Amino acid sequence: MATRKIQSGKEEHLTIPQDADFKNTQLDLFQTFLCNTPNEKDKLSNTIELWDSIPKYAISQQSMNEKRTKEGFLERLSKKFIYRELEYEIRITAAIIDTEEGEKAYYPSANEELVEDALRKIAAEQQRGFFDKPQFKSGVVFSLYLLRNELKKRGHARSYYEIVKSLNILSGSHIEIILPGGKGFAKTNFLPSLATVSRQNLKEDPDAKWVAHFHPLVTQSIDALSFRQFNYHQMMSHSTQLARWLHKKLSHNYTNASYTVPYQIWLSTIRRDSGLLEYKRANDSVRKFEEALSELKGNAVILSFERVKDVRGERNKIIDIKYSLSPSPEFVKDVKASNKRQKDFQEQNTNIR
Repeated sequence: MATRKIQSGKEEHLTIPQDADFKNTQLDLFQTFLCNTPNEKDKLSNTIELWDSIPKYAISQQSMNEKRTKEGFLERLSKKFIYRELEYEIRITAAIIDTEEGEKAYYPSANEELVEDALRKIAAEQQRGFFDKPQFKSGVVFSLYLLRNELKKRGHARSYYEIVKSLNILSGSHIEIILPGGKGFAKTNFLPSLATVSRQNLKEDPDAKWVAHFHPLVTQSIDALSFRQFNYHQMMSHSTQLARWLHKKLSHNYTNASYTVPYQIWLSTIRRDSGLLEYKRANDSVRKFEEALSELKGNAVILSFERVKDVRGERNKIIDIKYSLSPSPEFVKDVKASNKRQKDFQEQNTNIR
């Protein structure tokens, strides 16, 4: 079937998912959640531990505008972060997008993160997501109308133009992940492939079927059954990007959540690994972080938080702060369901391999 790549506009051939790719064991497990009602299932999705830990969307529009040259371009962006006590590095090459003013470069940012999260939620529906193990590809079939409705439903309404722009940024931006010690790397675009199977004008055809392939780390997680169930609707309800990042981090790392085992974390760790607290003044980082924690508290993710240790330097300057977070009953319930689902995966894993 002929398809059209969005970035170039040139007609090319792209492998369309086959029937078998929409129905296999790994995909069934990716789309099956531990819940009691359809309404509960509607609120759930999957978080991908390593991929969602990468600070790949950690740049604001304001910062992007400051970095952009007068010709409209952006240099390659580099960041380091720690994952499971090992240091990784990422290098992001911005997408070049055609605008009314000419070509302009964009890094993926908060808008693109919301679109990717929505695409993964849509992929959790039967006959939407696909997984091709022999070709090691996974992705989603969707329409702009479906994607727009999903974003609107979660409180992030976007126009068709804004959604297409975000899809182009995701498919046009390149990310290189340098493994610990420089022992290897992974290079691909955020969405390695994006196409529509309709030849009609995209802006006039919101029901046209699109195909997007997910990053290989998402595919790897589906194959290895390493994804975790979490409260996607609650995460999407947060107004700040940092609160959404923290919610995902807690969902993956705080697996022993209970009222007697608080989650402790340092401000410096969040600053380094999220990439969302890069302020010159320490007080600004503290304020933004505590605002995000207050939002998690207000949305019933955590019950409370407190500063348990301040590290100060000369002139009483803040060097670091250790925080203790107590989970809400809702979050404890979510984690227990996710843990049970993971245990079921382990029992079924032997039959899959």
